[in-house]
Amino acid sequence: MAPALGESLGGSIIYDRRALGETYYALIQAHAGLVWAYSDFATCLGEGTYLGVPRLDQQQPPGTYWVIPPRYEGDLCAPRSIIALIGTGRARQAAEGWVGRTDSKNILKEAARA
Repeated sequence: MAPALGESLGGSIIYDRRALGETYYALIQAHAGLVWAYSDFATCLGEGTYLGVPRLDQQQPPGTYWVIPPRYEGDLCAPRSIIALIGTGRARQAAEGWVGRTDSKNILKEAARA
C-alpha cells in the first residue's frame, strides 16, 4: 500500500503502527487544516497536537518510519490529492457494498488498491 500512497499523494508520509493502530500521516500545510471538511474519513491533526517525526533515515520498521521521506524542505502532500484518494476509496467501498461505513483505514486501503 505504501508505494501507492506515495504515488497518489506526492509528498511526505509517515507510518506509525503504535499510535491508534496502523496510521498513515500525510503531511500538509498547517493552514489546510483550518478548512478541512473530511474529518469523518481522514482526521486532520490541528493546533496543539504532537506528532513524533522519525529521523530522516528511518524508512522501515520497527517503530514509526517514513513511507515517503521528504525530498526537499517543504515536501508536502497536496490536500486535493488526499481528497481525491478519499473519493476513490469511498467509491470503491460503495461498489463493493460497504455503504455507510466510515472506516478511514479501509477507505485508504481500497483507494490504494484502485
